[in-house]
Amino acid sequence: MPEKPTSANRSSSAAAPSASGSGYSESSIRVLKGLEPVKQRPGMYTRTDTPLHIIQEVLDNSADEALAGYGKKLRVTLHADGSVAVDDDGRGIPFGLHPEEKAPVVELVFTRLHAGGKFDKGKGGAYSFSGGLHGVGVSVTNALSKRLEVASYRDGKVARLVFSGGDVIEKLKITPAREGDRKSGTSVRAWPDASYFESPLLPMPELTHLLRSKAVLMPGVTVTLTVEKTKESQSWIYKGGLRDYLMQTLNGEPVIPLFEGEGFADAAHESFAEGEGASWCVAFTEDGQPVRESYVNLIPTSAGGTHESGLRDGLFTAVKSFIELHALLPKGVKLLPEDVFARASYVLSAKVLDPQFQGQIKERLNSRDAVRLVSNFVRPTLELWLNQHVDYGKKLAELTIRAAQWRQKAGQKVEKRKGSGVAVLPGKLTDCESRDLAHNEVFLVEGDSAGGSAKMGRDKESQAILPLRGKVLNTWEVERDRLFANNEIHDIAVAIGVDPHGPNDTPDMSGLRYGKVCILSDADVDGSHIQVLLLTLFFRHFPKLIEAGNLYVARPPLFRVDAPARGKKPAAKVYALDAGELTAILDKLRKDGVKEGAWSISRFKGLGEMSAEQLWETTLNPDTRRLLPVQLGNQDFLQTESLITKLMGKGEAAARRELMELHGDAVEIDV
Repeated sequence: MPEKPTSANRSSSAAAPSASGSGYSESSIRVLKGLEPVKQRPGMYTRTDTPLHIIQEVLDNSADEALAGYGKKLRVTLHADGSVAVDDDGRGIPFGLHPEEKAPVVELVFTRLHAGGKFDKGKGGAYSFSGGLHGVGVSVTNALSKRLEVASYRDGKVARLVFSGGDVIEKLKITPAREGDRKSGTSVRAWPDASYFESPLLPMPELTHLLRSKAVLMPGVTVTLTVEKTKESQSWIYKGGLRDYLMQTLNGEPVIPLFEGEGFADAAHESFAEGEGASWCVAFTEDGQPVRESYVNLIPTSAGGTHESGLRDGLFTAVKSFIELHALLPKGVKLLPEDVFARASYVLSAKVLDPQFQGQIKERLNSRDAVRLVSNFVRPTLELWLNQHVDYGKKLAELTIRAAQWRQKAGQKVEKRKGSGVAVLPGKLTDCESRDLAHNEVFLVEGDSAGGSAKMGRDKESQAILPLRGKVLNTWEVERDRLFANNEIHDIAVAIGVDPHGPNDTPDMSGLRYGKVCILSDADVDGSHIQVLLLTLFFRHFPKLIEAGNLYVARPPLFRVDAPARGKKPAAKVYALDAGELTAILDKLRKDGVKEGAWSISRFKGLGEMSAEQLWETTLNPDTRRLLPVQLGNQDFLQTESLITKLMGKGEAAARRELMELHGDAVEIDV
């Protein structure tokens, strides 16, 4: 759907007119107020294919009430006029005046971005665990609805309020509750504005699946869907929880009985807040498409995230430990996590006190601690279960070993096609054990000391380390046949297994030894310089690696914050990529009630200062690291080449000066 135009666009022309005559002045800057940002750019706040997600935002609020222990009924009604109503019997949204804003709270919730009851995660907060995080959800529903009606029942009263396009059209009206009214709860009825969506219709299979999964994750809560046009109604209430749900949706027969369990931290837990943890149910099948669903605080995470990584890590570690304990692994077979995970179907429900999601629609969990959280509860539980049921454990081990053998056999076929004329690998390359291109990575690491930490902290199975000494040669104007005179460049080319080439060449890529070639340098200015020199090398002399998506830049943190315990959250180490992230972390600590200066901040002078464990956790671990793919973006090859010539060419001082004068104010300098 095309976005509604904004008047705050900057005009451009071929000539460079004076500032005063360009039409760009103080009055050109427009400040979007209230819910205007949502209407201008709806795709930043919700999915715009159908209105399902804005209805889910209302539904999630009702689910959060049930998660907090209030309410046993959740009803969704699809009315004949195209509106959707969501009713619950929770506590009802407060409708008194907000002490600071001097406006009814129920009005603020629906008309202000970042207003809600989910921010206070400490003791005594309205919601310790919730899916709502940003206070953006239902205000987006309101902004993108032609009409929205709210009724809140609490304290023997009912408050009603009506909006249109996010604006109040019928002011708050509070009346005594009538006989027959519910004692408490909230009713929201929305008429989605079709102009914001590609299709105005709700996808029934997705809606049904969503409601059914809510019922699974809230044992004892009845979830009902009623369609007014057809007068059809269906309800879900699960008492068997995740097991019943997975058995009903599973494809194929399980090899062993379903592995289910749960684990939650208590008040004395050292690493996690009270109540944090997960419940899960896992089935292993030999055939059929795996069923995989995960949730965080009842929010479906369709794109997975770190909680799923924790489940994978816990399953793999437990199964590998069982196989090693019983000496079941044949000689020459190496196990990888996907050998266990490939045939796993699961439903995972995690509870995280302060989850960090990717994007507003919360499709993927990014919280780094969630890997440890889930893994720490899954691994010991499965290890114990396997050793109590050795016959079942051996069946699972057999399935895993077969998967590993098949994977290694497929990898050997690729190796045979590569030919035998392989150059001698550089002595300082610490290679990985696997030969599987899909998983192999090489890190080009700045400095020997950082290379040492990386060697100790890496995953030996799939991660190789090539330390580089000093600044790499600027190769922008170096002829190809002169490249190997430089030892560092020679070692890089031999290690990755591809010869230097140009953009129009067709190099032999069959010798490529790693699926990912990762540049890993310090997070400071010198590190950025080395990054630029290496990017120049690959763009000029190995462009097909960029084109094929093999080149990446690792982003290690510059700062570490040692945060004290706050509310239910224990003391923790938090890493920041740069000053901007550091500021955001400190702001969050202040909001959590931590006294100014109660935290300590460390700045890493370089990768060599990090221990092997820190480097693994922040930069090497595929589940928690930040690895940026290198791509050309919107510019074509010639445009990029022209720009790099200005930046890296020896005779381009004047062009560089002009670039700095034009764009220097957009650069942050780290002194």
